[in-house]
Amino acid sequence: MANFVLVAGARLGAWAWDEVVPYLRAAGQGAHPLTLSGLADRAGVPAGQQTHVQDIVDEVEGRDLRDVVLVGHSYSGIPVGQAAERIGDRLAHVVFVDSSLPADGEAFVSAWPDGGATVKASIAENGGFWPLVTAAHYDGHGLTDEQIARIVGGSTPHPGATLIEPAVLSRPLGELPATYIQCVLAGAGPGDDVADLLPGKHWRLVEMATGHWPMFSQPRELAQIFLQAAGE
Repeated sequence: MANFVLVAGARLGAWAWDEVVPYLRAAGQGAHPLTLSGLADRAGVPAGQQTHVQDIVDEVEGRDLRDVVLVGHSYSGIPVGQAAERIGDRLAHVVFVDSSLPADGEAFVSAWPDGGATVKASIAENGGFWPLVTAAHYDGHGLTDEQIARIVGGSTPHPGATLIEPAVLSRPLGELPATYIQCVLAGAGPGDDVADLLPGKHWRLVEMATGHWPMFSQPRELAQIFLQAAGE
C-alpha cells in the first residue's frame, strides 16, 4: 500500500484534496492531505520555507508512513522536493503537480521575470503575506464558477517568508524517482528546469488537458495518475 502525502499550493490547505482523496482510498491506498503552517486551519502559525519542509517530514515520520508518495502542487513542489530528500527510504516516489521545483540556494520567486520584485513588494504591503487573488485569476483553467468560488472562499493569505527564503538541497533533484504533471490547458510547456531533468532515468512527464488546479477540475484523472506513479 502506498501512502500519499498531498500538499497543495499557495493559499490552499488540506481541503483542496477533498475530491481526490476518495479515489485514492477506494483503491486501497493511504491518503494524507496536509495543511502547511500558516494556512487554512493553521493560519496564524509562523512559517518560513523550512517550516513547511519540516511540516512534511513531521507528517511522514510522525505517522510512521512507509512507501510514501509525496505530492506537491504549485508552490509546494519546493518544500516537497526538499522533504523528499530528508525522509530516506520511506520515499517511494514524488509527484510534482504543475509545480515549482526547488533549486539549492534559490527561492520560489527567483524564477520570476523580475526576480520576484513584484511579489516581494506585495508581501511588504500586506503585512508579510502574499495576498489573496480575485476570482478572475482562475479564469481559463477549466474550472466551473462553483469550483472557483470554492477555491476563493477557502483560500488564506500565504506566509511571505516561504516564498523568498532559499531552498536547501543535499543532492541533485534528478536522483529522485519523480513524475512531473504538466497542465497544458493554457498552452504552456515544461520549464527549462523540468526539461533538464526529463532525459534522466528517474523522471517522467505526464500531461493533463486542464488548468493549474486539477484537483478541482479533474480529480478522478489526477488520482489515476497518482496511482500509476505509485505502481512504478
